[in-house]
Amino acid sequence: MIGSLRGRLSSKQAPQIVIECGGVGYEVETPMSTFLDLPGLGTDLFLYTHLLVREDAQILYGFATEDERLMFRTLLKVNRVGAKLALGILSAMSTNDFRRCVELEDTTSMSKIPGVGKKTAERLVIEMRDRIEAAAPGGGKSAPLTIEASARNEAVDALVALGYKPKEVNSLIAKLDIEDKSAEDIIRLALKQAVQ
Repeated sequence: MIGSLRGRLSSKQAPQIVIECGGVGYEVETPMSTFLDLPGLGTDLFLYTHLLVREDAQILYGFATEDERLMFRTLLKVNRVGAKLALGILSAMSTNDFRRCVELEDTTSMSKIPGVGKKTAERLVIEMRDRIEAAAPGGGKSAPLTIEASARNEAVDALVALGYKPKEVNSLIAKLDIEDKSAEDIIRLALKQAVQ
C-alpha cells in the first residue's frame, strides 16, 4: 500500500496530477479541495494517498490532509458509493461541512452535489451517522468538531437550540431564499414559516 508521496509536482490537469518521486512519475487523482490548493509546477509536494486496486486498474488518490483521506476511505464503505462519487463529495464540500450535513440530516444540501440524488443523500445520512465520529480527526470524541461559520449554520444551530428537530429546521430553511441574508434574518424567516 502506498500511504503517502513526497516529490516534485510535474503536471496538473484536474482532477489528475503527476508527482515525480525518485525518477518515477505517479499519476494521482485528487478532490478539487486538494487540487485548488496545489503549488506551482516544479514545486515539492507532499500528499496522503490511498491506492485503490480493481480488476482493470490501480488508481492512486491523493489528499492534502489525513482528515480528507480518512473521510474518503469512510465514504467508500457506504453502499453504492464508489471512488468517483466519494471524490465528488469531497470536491463539493469540506469534511466538516459534510459531517454537519450528516449530523443535521441535511439531505437537501447533499442532493446539490453532482451525482448525489435524494435517495443517495438519505443513504449517506443513515450509513454515515455511526461512522462519522470514527472519521473525525483523532477518532472523533477526542477531537472537537470545528465547523466553518456561516449565516445558515448559525441559524440552524439557533433553531435547534430553540427545540426544533434538525430535520424540521432543514425543511424550513430549504423553503427560504437565504442568499445574502444574515443569521438573524434566516431565523426570523424560518420562525415565520414555522407558524404559518
